[in-house]
Amino acid sequence: MTGNHKDTSITRRRALVVSGGTVAAGGLAAAGLQSAFADTTDGTDADATASASSTSSECMTLMTSVTEGPYYLDGALVRKDITEGKAGVPLTLRLTVVDATDGCTPVKGAAVEIWHCDAWGYYSGYTTANPGGSAPAESEEGDSANDQTYLRGYQIANANGVVKFETIFPGWYTPRTCHIHVKVHTGGEKEDGTYEGGIVNYTGQLFFDDDIAEEIFTLEPYSKHTGSYTVLADDMVYDGGGASSGLLTLKAVHKTDPSKGYKGSLTLGIDPDAENTGAGSGGGGTPPSGAPSDAPTGTPPSDAPTDSASPSASASS
Repeated sequence: MTGNHKDTSITRRRALVVSGGTVAAGGLAAAGLQSAFADTTDGTDADATASASSTSSECMTLMTSVTEGPYYLDGALVRKDITEGKAGVPLTLRLTVVDATDGCTPVKGAAVEIWHCDAWGYYSGYTTANPGGSAPAESEEGDSANDQTYLRGYQIANANGVVKFETIFPGWYTPRTCHIHVKVHTGGEKEDGTYEGGIVNYTGQLFFDDDIAEEIFTLEPYSKHTGSYTVLADDMVYDGGGASSGLLTLKAVHKTDPSKGYKGSLTLGIDPDAENTGAGSGGGGTPPSGAPSDAPTGTPPSDAPTDSASPSASASS
């Protein structure tokens, strides 16, 4: 597969903070604090398992967050399993939230929100938006998922700052690489099945190793979406910083059978007192020149936010 990234103009609804796990661009030093799954088969849940990174002697450096993109919707449900029957390679995602201003102590009660596209590149709430390349219509998947809520959800961090989601490996859409969106909220509370109030401390994106993503995309149902896939080096948001830029640690459930799924993990260092709702900066690298001819199209739902991205970013984030 080849890279096909085109647009560099990104706006951010909030410029917040994310922590690094490696030495990041611009000389920001950071300790490697990616969380990893223990090799257990007992089904241990995040609520009973502490992340080793939360006790590290060094703490990560706060970094600028990246765009939330055009596909954000308010009101996601608090739940562990966000698949709603969507087909795809299973992905268990475990994120650890720590306070980078206080020795990387766990942030108990932080609400971690994620959302991502399905195996063919469609987001709930935007199921008529063209993912680029050639893909069946989202309606052809034949699942029972709610078109407004699938592959979106919150989890509340336990005493160790850990949240755990059950989802599927995301697909892709032009001109973006495979990714998951994430926000960390603090100060609110669960209400009517969702999370209300508080502030957003971090808006970011999680990324996947090219070799693993490309292998997954040869499998059903991903293989029904064909076209030019954007690799990490050509993505407008991922800046090559490894864990510091949101690159997940991935472990195969079965070493010789990727269809059995993956476990993904990362530690996010935040400032629980910080919020910045102004326009952000950073995120991206230099993409190839030219504009994509098959970028996502479609009209967001009437209740979708109108300030999350500029027209130039809304087709590519």
